[in-house]
Formats: sequence, C-alpha cells, structure tokens
Amino acid sequence: MKIKKQEFSFKNLKSFDSMLLFSIFCFCFLPLLSYTTCWAVNSQITRHSTAIDLQQGKTENVVIDSRGTIQLGRETETIVEQFEDVWSINSIAVSGGSVFIGTSPNGGVYKYSLGKLTKIYPVDSDKKTKPQVDTNEPNEPNESQGQVVSQEEYLANEHIFALATDVSGRLLVGISGEDCKVMRLESGKMKTIYEPNDAKYIFAITVAENGNIYLGTGPEGKIYQLDSFGEKPKLIYDSPDKNILSIAVGKDGFVYAGSDSRGLVYKINARTKKTTVLYDSEQDEITALLFTQTGDLYAAATSAKLVRAQTKFAAQLPLAGRPDTISKRKGESAKDDGGLELKIANTKKTSSDKKTTIQPAMQKPASPAKASYIYKISRDGFVNEVFGKTAVLFSLVEYQQELLVGTGNNAQLFSIDPAAEEEKQVYADEEASQITALLSWGGNLYLGTANPAKLLKLNDRFTEEGVYNSSLVDAEQPAEWGKLQIEADIPKGCEVLVSSRSGNVKDINDPTFSEWTEYVSVTKPVQLQCPNGRFCQYKLILKSLDGQNSPVVREIAVASVVPNLAPKVESVTIDRAGGAPKKGFFNISYDAVDKNKDDLIYKIEFRKIGRESWIELKDKIETSAFEWDGKTVEDGRYEVKVTASDVRSNNTATMLTASRISDPVVVDNTPPTIKKFSITKNRKAATLKLQLSDKLSVIGKVHYTVDSNEDWISTVPDDLVYDTTDEDFTILTEELEPGEHIISVKAADDIGNTTYKTFEVNI
Repeated sequence: MKIKKQEFSFKNLKSFDSMLLFSIFCFCFLPLLSYTTCWAVNSQITRHSTAIDLQQGKTENVVIDSRGTIQLGRETETIVEQFEDVWSINSIAVSGGSVFIGTSPNGGVYKYSLGKLTKIYPVDSDKKTKPQVDTNEPNEPNESQGQVVSQEEYLANEHIFALATDVSGRLLVGISGEDCKVMRLESGKMKTIYEPNDAKYIFAITVAENGNIYLGTGPEGKIYQLDSFGEKPKLIYDSPDKNILSIAVGKDGFVYAGSDSRGLVYKINARTKKTTVLYDSEQDEITALLFTQTGDLYAAATSAKLVRAQTKFAAQLPLAGRPDTISKRKGESAKDDGGLELKIANTKKTSSDKKTTIQPAMQKPASPAKASYIYKISRDGFVNEVFGKTAVLFSLVEYQQELLVGTGNNAQLFSIDPAAEEEKQVYADEEASQITALLSWGGNLYLGTANPAKLLKLNDRFTEEGVYNSSLVDAEQPAEWGKLQIEADIPKGCEVLVSSRSGNVKDINDPTFSEWTEYVSVTKPVQLQCPNGRFCQYKLILKSLDGQNSPVVREIAVASVVPNLAPKVESVTIDRAGGAPKKGFFNISYDAVDKNKDDLIYKIEFRKIGRESWIELKDKIETSAFEWDGKTVEDGRYEVKVTASDVRSNNTATMLTASRISDPVVVDNTPPTIKKFSITKNRKAATLKLQLSDKLSVIGKVHYTVDSNEDWISTVPDDLVYDTTDEDFTILTEELEPGEHIISVKAADDIGNTTYKTFEVNI
C-alpha cells in the first residue's frame, strides 16, 4: 500500500488574540491554564540541522555528513579480528579472488580466502624462533633452551608497505628492511624478482596499463621501473627527497610521484626521464596519489609533525548553499517508491528558535597550520582543496564514485564527494588507532587497521539498524516538552523511531535522568512524553529492512515551553539632555531582560518625592529610551518608575511585569533669586554686594558687566567656592567716569537656569 505523503505547516500568526495564540504556539500541549504553574505562551524551538549541531551527539551505525544529514552506515564485517605478532596492516591487494595483506613489524604477508587466513611470507623455514614464555629476567640463561631470544631479536623489523598485482594478476610484494626486494607470488611460492642495492624501503608499487612496474623507494627517494616481466630495472628519477611514498600512472603515460620531507608531487616522463614538479604542498608528505575513473588526480598530503589531538570534520564551517551538480543518491529520496516524506512546520525564525551553534555567513575558513588535506590537481598544476582535517591521512581509494580516505589517530573513514562539496564519516573503529589500508574490489571495500591490526569489509548495503543519541537540549529553565518534528525522507521498507528522556542536570550520564520513553514511529510530529525538566535528550532509531535504502534525516526540531518568568528591569538611568534646544529635557534609559525571550513593552511613570501616587508619563513603549520634557512639571525632586511587561508574548492570564525606580532626579526650571543687595561708592568706583539663593540647585556662575551687554566678567563667592544654594558676592568695579552708570548681573544655577538684574549707580 502506498503511504500518503504528509506535510505539516504552522498557520500564519498575525493576531494577538490570546486564546488563538495560546493554542497554536504551544504545539497542542495539555491545557496549561489548569496548572498552578503559569506557563509561557511562546514555545521555544531548538533545531539540529547542521553537522556541527549533530556531531555533539553520539552515533552507532549511522553517519553524519558535512551538510548535517543522518543516515544509516554501511554494513561492516570483521574478517580477521586478530593477527599474530602484527601491529599494522599497511597494504591490501586482490589476486585470483583472494585478499592479500601486507603487515608490520615482522614483514608478514597473509592470504585470506574462503574464510581462511594463511601466512604465505615468510615461510616457516625463514622465521626466527619465537621465544618460549620465560619467567627469568631478560637475557638470563634458560635451562630448557640455553639462551633467551630477546624481543628485539625476535622482531624481524621487516615491513610490507606495498602490494600490487602485475598485468597477469600475480601478486607483487615490496619487502622493506635490511633485505629490500620485490617478490612475486608464482605457483603458491614467493620469488624474488628485483633487489635494489641502494634502498631499504619500498613504499609504493604501481603497475601501468602497458604492464610496466614502478617502485617508490627510500631513504634516497628513487623511482625505479621494471618491465611487465619484472625485469630490465632502470632508475627513472633520483629525487633530492628522502622517500617516495606514493606513485600513480596517468592515462597520459606520465608517472606521478609523491615525496616525503618536502611534500612535492612530481610529474615524470618515464621514457625521457624529464621531471617537473606538478605541485608543492605546504605539508611534509604526499602519502597517497589516486587517479579516479574520470581521470582526475587526487593527492593526500599530511604533516609529519601533526599533533595527535583530533577534531571531527563537523568543526569546520559549512559552505553556504550547495552546488547544483549533486546527483540523486541511493536512499536519499522517498517520493517515488511509496515512502514517506516529512517536513518540519514552518515558523518565522525568532530569537526563541535556538540552534546549538551560530553559523556565520562566510566561506570555508583558512586552513590551519599542521593539518592534512586532499587536493585535486589538474594536468596543468591547478589545485583545489577538497578535504581538510586535523588528522593523519594514510590511505585513499575511489569507491562508488566517491573518494574514501582512512585516517588516524581516531581510525576514522571519511567519504568525499568533491562535485557536491559533501563529506561524511562513514566508519570509525572504536578499538583501532588508524585506518592504514583501503581496497575497493567486487563492490566491497576492505579496510586494514593498525594498533590493533584488523581486516574489515564494508559491504555494499546499509546496516539494518542505527542509533543517534542527541546532545542535551537546554530549555534553560524547567520546561514542558512539546512535539519533536523531523525533516526526512523515509523510503518504503525503512522506519525512524524516537524515544526521549529529561532531567535537570547538565551531566548527560547523571542517574537522575528519567527513563527512556517507549519508542514511537515518526510519521508525523511526535509528542514527547518525558517529564518536565530543564534538559531533554532524544534518541533516533533508523531502520532498513532490506539494506538497500536508508532513511535520511535532515533536521530535527524540538519544542518546549517554560513557566512564564517575570522580566527584570536591571537599570533605570536619567540624564539631562544637552544643548540649548533641549534645556529642561531628560533622557530616560533603561535595560531589561526576559529569560523567556519574550517581547517587552514599557510603561514610564513619575511622582514628586513625598507623594504616594504615580503619574503616567507614557505607556506601551517599545524602545529602551524615552525623552521627558521636565518643563511640564513644577520644580522639585522626582523619581521615575519603569515597568516592563511581557504581554506581547503572553495572554492576559499569563503576562507578568516587573518595575524599577530610578534614583531621585531634580527638576529645576527656576533661576536663582537675589534676596538682598547693597551698593556703596566712593569718588571713582562702586561696590555691589549680593546675596543669591536657589531653591533646588547650587549657585553655578555669576558674571557682571558695566555699561555693556557683551564684556561679562566672572566673579566668585565671598567664600571662594560655588557649593551651596545660597552664596554672597562682592563686586568691586573699576574706576568709573563721573555720571550715571549701569551694572548688569547674570546669575545662573548649576544646571543653567539664569536670571538677569541691573543696578544704577551715579559717580
């Protein structure tokens, strides 16, 4: 039966009708008005939609790509869980339907076929005798054997860094160590075909289409060519580098080589031996070179001094948008196969919509120092970076039109789609430290690990079930949890289930968290049944019945509502407005916060100190500042009260308010007055004595002038300090001409209210 496609969307919210807003925005919670707790009307929606968000959680058999989607991982099978005396698998090859494994530190070559592991090199006669378990002190004589073989003597210190197959499908093995050589498996026996006399290590073996065999060696950084029979060896390039770590042969017939110590990619004409540097990377080592089926060359570059601290790929900022070259992929569409497509209901993004991280609108950040990269290199040497990690890159392979790279020291396997600019962690081994070898063959992917050494196979099908455990969703206050919604494609035969729990402790492992709820199939928005609590955690179970398709979850949204908390007015500040046009005006500013992130409006009131009643100055103010004309009230000392209300985000039953009263402010629009004055004169000058007083403000400035309106002369109080509302002044004029004269006095209080007075004197 075909499952009907379902879409869910919020209605457009335009009305502030309290009951309608209450019912729509609370995601159909239980009737909240019946509770003694006064719940907020606004729901808070937390969204997990980016790789950064999702990587905060934990995964089991699911993968998260760089664009923030969750889907089932590939089915993984451990073929060989333990090798005897092997620390690392360095290389993997297939010959005659059998898988061959090259290892360290004892230089063993193993054959895996029909479920059986066989060691083919070194043969028993070549093996050094393994010491028996000995309780004596190291290097002390053993009575049963006569001598103890030390661990150093037992380790052969041989390494198989490179395996390949020649044009006839025969296995080629590069032996590194004191006896450096190339061997070939013929009729079940290993035969030496070439021994370079100036090399200790063979790091790379590559076979060209014409059958020629190329060797990358060290420690003198030389490249050798053998013909298709493994004969006629010749040196085609002697580099100044320490080692040649990787080799690839292009369709153009050129040999491409990656070096150690300088991180160069060489382009070599094997016939003429003419060599150019195709690319000079900023890393120390070119650990892998790969030509894809499209003919593109990719180089894995890593730093020899790379720090051990690892970071997940999601720590990078995602690119804005996406290319339009993304092809339809398996398991990423459910529209045409009877599956289910879920959409998250649309809301206007507000401050109440929380994301776990902030994503600046910017391009990929600058590459950090000492990191590792994969570069795409054109024939002309133009380079594009397609992948970057703080990890050591060990191996590179093409698998199902994607690049796969094995890394350490967290044993992670990443897939990269350069055209789509997508990357994801395909696999991570919890036991091993590195993924050191990769081989794509027969639709399957073989992985070799180190510390410990294991051989695994990643099958061409999805695992049947995977789990994603989210990070804690923090409502910041004890909350009632609403509906969980997902944006996802769920193909036919697939399913997504959800469970949740809650608590009040930041520690996700705290035992006081509630029990996980019963799993519910997600076919529409799911009401979370966990108890009220500050923190919520959800768990998604992704299932695939046939392993051919996988659910793809692109976004998760969790709604919550907390008790409505009263806003808090944190400060009220009143300053006099500056400038003559604003004389007598006051700037009232205030700061308020609301933990529900509600929209706030403000009411401003004032009263004269000593009175009980408040007088409304302005109501329903949406800004955090107001200008008050102090000339509209009588002189006196006043205080201002600012009340913040969250009514715009609540209804009349749930709204709350909070107030704060300012420090006293003086409204003074009256200048000083002259209480007393006297004038005395002699034959040539006059003395004017004044007593000034102001009801509210300190006497600020006094100036005088004689027979002028411009040449004002300042004076000071008799006690020499302007510091009180009452001051005495003595003004002694200069010598005056005989006749009538006018002494003008200008007196101002400390806030600028000014009075003028003239006095007549006859000399």
